[in-house]
Amino acid sequence: MSPQYLPPDDQLPAAYSIIRSWIEPKSQVLDLGCGNGNLLAYLQQQHQCRGEGVELSRELVSQCVNRGLPVHHGDIDEGLGDYPDQRFDVVLLSHTLQEVANPTGVIDEILRVGKMAILSYPNFAYWRVRAQLLFLGRAPRTPHLPFSWFESPNRHVLSVSDFEEYCEENKIEIVRSAYLSGSQKISFWPNLFAETALAAIRRKP
Repeated sequence: MSPQYLPPDDQLPAAYSIIRSWIEPKSQVLDLGCGNGNLLAYLQQQHQCRGEGVELSRELVSQCVNRGLPVHHGDIDEGLGDYPDQRFDVVLLSHTLQEVANPTGVIDEILRVGKMAILSYPNFAYWRVRAQLLFLGRAPRTPHLPFSWFESPNRHVLSVSDFEEYCEENKIEIVRSAYLSGSQKISFWPNLFAETALAAIRRKP
């Protein structure tokens, strides 16, 4: 797969265009838990962003490197000590927050090395999740939570309301937010109807 190759726009996650709209062109970006590098490649190609990625899976790191993407192997739970304060315009953490061992430590680090951070995370208070627990009495599975309980990488369960409360308690400003159910934007009761949440955050002065 070449670094220029990306699926057609209608096959890319809806979150990509939202993230792009929140970032200035030519920004310096750090993508943590970057997976196969599609988001990083998308921002490079569509928005002339410059940056790099960090990924825990060596297999995915190899895929990124083969595409010509500047991605290296690392565990973000161990910190971002290789980067100085405010090194990046934006730090991305896409569907990774619920998987890390120490969310507070990771958020502290991304707000240290980045002037702003953009996070996306699955909303565990989504109505389908609630319904499966209520009516089936079993660990829920949805398109954004596709794993059985014994193979899930998710360590933490959070909702839109949980994240907003966390930010308020830790003096973090939510600059922008967006909510999705599949590719549809949600504007009404996101804690109930949003499957995925996105938030642009920074430290309060």
